[in-house]
Amino acid sequence: MRSIRSLLLFPALLLALGGSVPALAAGSAVRQPATACAGPPSDTWLDITIDKVRSDQGVIAVTVYPDDPHKFLIDGGSLYVARVPARADKTRMCLFLPHTGVYALAVYHDEDNSGTWNRVGPMGLPAEGFGFSGNPGSIESLLAFHSVRLSVPKTGLSTHIRLRYP
Repeated sequence: MRSIRSLLLFPALLLALGGSVPALAAGSAVRQPATACAGPPSDTWLDITIDKVRSDQGVIAVTVYPDDPHKFLIDGGSLYVARVPARADKTRMCLFLPHTGVYALAVYHDEDNSGTWNRVGPMGLPAEGFGFSGNPGSIESLLAFHSVRLSVPKTGLSTHIRLRYP
């Protein structure tokens, strides 16, 4: 009887000493990502498949933008850039996001692993493979933020982004 009482008092003692009590309730487990995720760790993650990757050379860089059209594609406007090794045809990755919400993702295939999005010509057109969340049909002018918005209402969702090469 005394040992049962001690077991029941243990969680209260832990809390009083500044510890924490692990949750034991059924159904309280959070689904964990299948693989290590890129980006600053958080409780929110997204599985991404990048289609039509031309080669295994370099890395796939995913730039995460907040739900703010004034920051989209602006130097210094992104939250962060996550990189994973490129895999021809399809590159799969897990990406941590700061929290659930709305984001925009810009993806490029940094084939030469220079760490920058290579551009050519006076208009600064991409010289490497690129794509965006929402897979907009036309990229003839500067993209509107609303055409690439990605809603992430819960963790563990999946999305596909198709690359285009110049």
